[in-house]
Amino acid sequence: MAEVSAGLVKELRERTMAGISDCKKALVECDADITRAAEFLRKKGLASAAKKAGRRTAEGITQSYLHAGGKIGVLVEINCETDFVAKTDQFLTFTNDVAMQVAAMAPQYLTADDVPEAVTAKEREVLMAAAKESGKPDNVIGKVVDGQIAKWYKEICLLDQAFVKENKKSVRDLLNGLISTIGENVQIRRFVRWEVGEDI
Repeated sequence: MAEVSAGLVKELRERTMAGISDCKKALVECDADITRAAEFLRKKGLASAAKKAGRRTAEGITQSYLHAGGKIGVLVEINCETDFVAKTDQFLTFTNDVAMQVAAMAPQYLTADDVPEAVTAKEREVLMAAAKESGKPDNVIGKVVDGQIAKWYKEICLLDQAFVKENKKSVRDLLNGLISTIGENVQIRRFVRWEVGEDI
């Protein structure tokens, strides 16, 4: 069995936001392989989040964030199950990180399910035309466009975006890590972003 150092536990904790004991167990389980341990924790977090997904989230906070000297303003509402969790450092750090993400990456929707069918259809039409124009064979155009749509969702949907502070994980990974750590259901309910001069 590989030795698990405190430094390795700390590194895994910073990477995954999981609890110290969970990080140590994952490293022991994965023979001190930090990449495998991170994946192990990610799967555990997804399972934990799935179990908690139906639980009612009536508490939480709204978080504001100003960027670029007040040129960009963001307001997010993030819900949890109890007022106690809403006041913890982990929850508050998460809400601030989400608000910063919205300011930096300007998502338009929370998930791909929120993108109106008409918007997706229009984007697909544009991508199909571009693929045909580039001379791609008809038998591969559909797959190429499907891949481009999936990539587009990762650009415009908050939960699918790469996290600005650590682009190897998505905002969804960050959320699931928090749920696994605090033991409560957490949901990003809504967000809005304003930028001085937009739409003028």
